[in-house]
Amino acid sequence: MPLEATMMIIDDSEYMRNGDYLPTRFDAQSDAVNIVFQTKVDSNPENTVGIMTMAGKGPEVLVTHTKEVGQIIGAIHKASNKIGGAIDIPTAIAVAQLALKHRENKNLRQRIIVFVASPLEGQAADEKAMVKLAKKLKKNNVAIDIISFGDGIEEPGEDGKTVLKTFVEAATSGDNSHWLTVQPGAHLLSDAIISSPILSGDRSASIPEEFGGTGEGAGPSAAAGGASNFEFGVDPTLDPELAMALRMSMQEAQAREAAETAAAAVAQAPPAESSTTSTTVPPTAAPTTVPADPTDEEEERLLQEALAMSEEKDVDMESEEMDEDEEDEDAAIARAIEMSMKGQEDDEAEKRK
Repeated sequence: MPLEATMMIIDDSEYMRNGDYLPTRFDAQSDAVNIVFQTKVDSNPENTVGIMTMAGKGPEVLVTHTKEVGQIIGAIHKASNKIGGAIDIPTAIAVAQLALKHRENKNLRQRIIVFVASPLEGQAADEKAMVKLAKKLKKNNVAIDIISFGDGIEEPGEDGKTVLKTFVEAATSGDNSHWLTVQPGAHLLSDAIISSPILSGDRSASIPEEFGGTGEGAGPSAAAGGASNFEFGVDPTLDPELAMALRMSMQEAQAREAAETAAAAVAQAPPAESSTTSTTVPPTAAPTTVPADPTDEEEERLLQEALAMSEEKDVDMESEEMDEDEEDEDAAIARAIEMSMKGQEDDEAEKRK
């Protein structure tokens, strides 16, 4: 991840009141400054950013090295109240270089970002003087980015090059410096900077791969795609929370779909298992596992009681019949004895006669 101490030089000249960038050039610059600051700080927690002006009575350092966005916003507000005068690019770059030299963490690489929205005057328009300054920056390992926006900044020479472009080419070492020109239009200045090589490496490093980052410094080819190539159509650098929320929402939706698919598969599985069980369980096991119906038990009990009562009635009837037979036999025997005794009496009576 880029480990840098950055000093931003903003244009606060009278030209910043122009409305070719809505609402004004200064407001468009302020938005871009916030984006640059946030991207630099997010790319590495040790990075620091400072801010200074280069017009008015002269270059003025507003914040040296900070990680707090509140200090940057306060500095921009202070500069907005002092708009006026003309820019002095060479002096401002020299002051910025001195401020970076006194950075606390010497391991931080040095970078200067200059916003230019005013016509070049004085030494800034002298190509030889600017090239000499560029070589000094290169010797001291200071990278520099020039962001030129607005009309009438400078006219290209016979070879098609401008002073600022030549200055950047002389200062670059290993493609560490960049020159960007942005023409007025419906697009935002901050969008043009985000999609340029100036912030491509910081943007890629500040976003993990699982949240849409590439983990690699993107070159000009990657920047050519612009902000439209961001996942979900949202630049994670501008709104990392929204980008993360969108990705988490997508992951939750995928997990929910997977769960629904698994639930549907489980819902179809039980019928197959039950049919298999019914074919494998022996028929004799069914009565032991199936509970008896209370109605059947009651009918069985009533049936048994009826059978019992029927048997008892049959026994009583048989005993009654036996009693009647015994009574008939006794009566017959009694009559027979009676008749026999009567016959004997009659015989005795006849003998007496």
